[in-house]
Amino acid sequence: MTAAAGAVEARLAELGLKLPAVVPPLAAYQPAVRSGAYVFTAGQLPMVEGAIPVTGKVGAEVSPEQAKELSATCALNALAAVKSVIGDLDKIVRVVKVVGFVASAPDFTGQPGVINGASELLGEVLGDKGVHARSAVGVAVLPLDAPVEVEIQVEVRD
Repeated sequence: MTAAAGAVEARLAELGLKLPAVVPPLAAYQPAVRSGAYVFTAGQLPMVEGAIPVTGKVGAEVSPEQAKELSATCALNALAAVKSVIGDLDKIVRVVKVVGFVASAPDFTGQPGVINGASELLGEVLGDKGVHARSAVGVAVLPLDAPVEVEIQVEVRD
């Protein structure tokens, strides 16, 4: 951890987690953008060191439990994207909204449980600041055959 790291990154370390490098964009967009007091992230895939560890549809090739873990990875990547814009995660006032997409087998209806991985990680890391509104949406396919994708919106202070 660097000397600039604050309480949020200390909490990540306590949880045995490390903020990853920002995942480079796969197309024509930015990983995160600030507008006024808010930072909006692009959809974050569960990339780990440049690769998606498990691909496929949840409820078919990917178990709901695996997908929930991947959802937490997406949230960690989203925090890295937020930090790239504001420089210090301690500037987060609160997570306002989480939107999660789950590439689902036709009969899979457990999208909320999958996206709980992201929500629970944000709560563990940010405490009350991590409590948010949320949508969990089942989709036919995601980029790179990822099982999950998560975007977050956070309120920040200067």
